[in-house]
Amino acid sequence: MTTFDDLLEEVGSFGRCQRRIFALLCLLSLPFSGVYVGIVFQGFTPDHWCRDSVVVQRREACSWSLADSRRLTVPLVNSSGVLQPSSCEQYEVDWNSTGLTCDTQELNLSGAPVSSCKDAWEYDYEGRKSFVTEFDLVCSDGWLVDMYQCTLNVGFLVGSFAFGYFADRFGRKISFLMSNIMNAISGIVLAVIPNYIAILVFRAIFGFAVKGGWMTCYVLLTEIVGVEYRRTVGILFQMIFSVGVLILPLLAYYITDWRWLQVVIAAPYFLFLSYYWLIPESPRWLISQNNSSKALEITEAMAKENKRKLTKNFETLTEDVGDSSSASLLDLIRTPNMRKHTFILMFNWFTSAVVYQGLIMRVGIARGNVYIDFLISGLVEFPAAFLILFTIERIGRRLPFAFANIIAGASCIISAFIPDSMFWFKTVVACIGRLGITMAFEMVVFVNTELYPTFVRNLGVSVCSTLCDIGGMVSPFLLYRLAAIWLELPLIIFGVVAFIAGGLVLLLPETRGVPLPETIDDNMFVFAPRKKENPLETQQMSKLLKSDVTSNKETTSV
Repeated sequence: MTTFDDLLEEVGSFGRCQRRIFALLCLLSLPFSGVYVGIVFQGFTPDHWCRDSVVVQRREACSWSLADSRRLTVPLVNSSGVLQPSSCEQYEVDWNSTGLTCDTQELNLSGAPVSSCKDAWEYDYEGRKSFVTEFDLVCSDGWLVDMYQCTLNVGFLVGSFAFGYFADRFGRKISFLMSNIMNAISGIVLAVIPNYIAILVFRAIFGFAVKGGWMTCYVLLTEIVGVEYRRTVGILFQMIFSVGVLILPLLAYYITDWRWLQVVIAAPYFLFLSYYWLIPESPRWLISQNNSSKALEITEAMAKENKRKLTKNFETLTEDVGDSSSASLLDLIRTPNMRKHTFILMFNWFTSAVVYQGLIMRVGIARGNVYIDFLISGLVEFPAAFLILFTIERIGRRLPFAFANIIAGASCIISAFIPDSMFWFKTVVACIGRLGITMAFEMVVFVNTELYPTFVRNLGVSVCSTLCDIGGMVSPFLLYRLAAIWLELPLIIFGVVAFIAGGLVLLLPETRGVPLPETIDDNMFVFAPRKKENPLETQQMSKLLKSDVTSNKETTSV
């Protein structure tokens, strides 16, 4: 019996055809980064204060500065130990009886009664427009900004399961087409719909389809390349997400309206519709559906494009048996070791999502130049991939994974206590934290796939990685609500959580050079001695085609 891996040796593990498909599908990660972290610019909350229509009219008539009118409108409040103009309270003054003339801009109102904002807000945003300024999502309505990112992650969570089923049931190609149709429609609707609640609904739909399409093309990529190229292809595919992170602040700088930025993010999905005619169905999936003749036809076309010829007579094709359908959730906690691995991995997926998204979204509230700060922090994601490739085969998985979390945690806590006057030092420390959590986010995928026995591996990765999307739902509430108490408080929470995650990783066994476990008994690891990678591990990686697809960088990184 002949397997598809035997065919790939004839066709070419990463020939011209696979490189073309890889280049096309990598483009999908560019708009995905805008979807994942675009809230930093689309939901930017600028400096704001209560609007008093009488004071505004007098400011325009008397040519007052914004500072003059603001001083007559809002009181000073203690914010993190510093007196600052209030964003949510205003003086209660009857200007009709008090009288407001061009000579009263120096009037002292420090003893006047105050109340919450009554009419609307003014924003110091230099002609720009976010959905925060359009819908006045500040003060008591500020939690609705958190919902913009939360609903996206709800869509991610549902889309991961739904498109995993669709892709296995109907094929990678039709699922990818369906996701792009939904992306194009929901993405444009988001840009034009006038009601914020409806925006949240379509944001969830957008997340549902975007995550599903990203997963599907990730699976397709790993299914058409040889075993020796899968890890490299997977890491490079996620690195393109980081390229999108670098492009995003440039787009946001020149596109000043959040709705037009949404159009630019959604527009590429119309282009991706053409992929239906440019990219073949996965031969592996066709073989699993007992359609070997069609799989062989596609494989022959790939060989022709690679300028190779099938020298053998492949009449019968089979695929390695995947995970057993008898696997259940109970298997993940059946033994003490399985329970330990499951809970540690779940916590690390959760931590990676909370800290990674939290650090990105914090750029929007850090009171610096959001465009430059975002660009600088995005640059540090590139070394993460190279550090992983350099360390995992020399040092192993456990120590780099643990220290990446610990370094991220330490950087967050240290950065919280660095004064703003030491701007560049604070920026360098924050970037080190971003580098650490990016490494941890990408490494949790490898460790997760290598710790579970074959029959429960896909289920284990799927269940553990759901905590990634749950972490994404929690992250905006942790960041924005805690920052309202003290700007640096979220950093301390992120640091503590990352420290705990790093310490827990040290309780996991080393998997470098250890054959992938086939049964629960094999899962009773001891800390294996470090040795060169066993060829059996590489061969068994062919069974991991579906395991990585729920990774979130979104990884990474985004």
